[in-house]
Amino acid sequence: MKRPRFLPDNMTLMLFLVVCIASLFPAKGLYALAFDHLSTAMIALLFFMHGAKLSRQAVIAGMTHWRLHLLVMAFTFAVFPILGLMLKPALLMLVTPELYLGILFLCVLPSTVQSSIAFTSVAHGNVPAAVCSASASNLIGIFLTPLLVNLLVVAHGESHASADAMLKIIYQLLLPFVAGQLARPWLQSFIDKHAGTLKIVDQSSILLVVFVAFSEAVVQGLWHQLPFMMLISLLLISAVMLAIIMGLTMLTSRRLGFNKEDEITIVFCGSKKSLASGVPMAKVLFASHTVGMVLLPLMLFHQLQLMVCAVLAQRYAKR
Repeated sequence: MKRPRFLPDNMTLMLFLVVCIASLFPAKGLYALAFDHLSTAMIALLFFMHGAKLSRQAVIAGMTHWRLHLLVMAFTFAVFPILGLMLKPALLMLVTPELYLGILFLCVLPSTVQSSIAFTSVAHGNVPAAVCSASASNLIGIFLTPLLVNLLVVAHGESHASADAMLKIIYQLLLPFVAGQLARPWLQSFIDKHAGTLKIVDQSSILLVVFVAFSEAVVQGLWHQLPFMMLISLLLISAVMLAIIMGLTMLTSRRLGFNKEDEITIVFCGSKKSLASGVPMAKVLFASHTVGMVLLPLMLFHQLQLMVCAVLAQRYAKR
């Protein structure tokens, strides 16, 4: 039976299911503590696998196209955050300060890897450059995202110790990533052979962290603080931000003289935000009772970007 076109992807459906389970049966007490420790271990495994899967050859091969990569990084880590700050007066009229922090967090995340490359391939763009740009975005994001989060969060009144957050990033994310890169020569054949199974490990890690985050948020009264119309507002905000960024990436790449293949890569790599990186980083960087609220904008934006990019990739492919 053919899958209906309007039906979201399996990962999105599972995320929705996990949020529902956490809303109805949130983990409490010792169970919450056990799930929290397990999610920390799964995050370390997730970044170890990211490190082991990242091909150094692909990165080196694409590094020569420095103008394209510089433009993608500028949109990912500069234009996006600036847009979030510029829209602050309007956004605070529609959402709570906690959700606005979630929007800022979304703005400083790295680009996606798999979907950016996949959409670039479908649209017949510059795939080697997309591999390099998306991979570099995630690698740089391990260092740059925590710095930007601390800069923006501190500026908006959230009391977080920057040194403590950086230490957590180092031992929960960076060290496993480096270990994965060092182990890649011995693990590459195993990873290629069991790619499907390892994808399940990736998705399970994200789902577990989402369950822990939303359990804590529900216990703290998340759904009592969040009216339905605010969810609609978040969806509209995500749509407006995505439209602005995609329009800017398209216009800028054309004004700077990039060919159509490079334009496709810039649009798909420069306008997307990574759920796979954002979920574990939120757990590390934010207080446990705020993580659920912080992740809501990212989850909505993630689904919207997949739907929009799927349509855009088909249109590029028919050009």
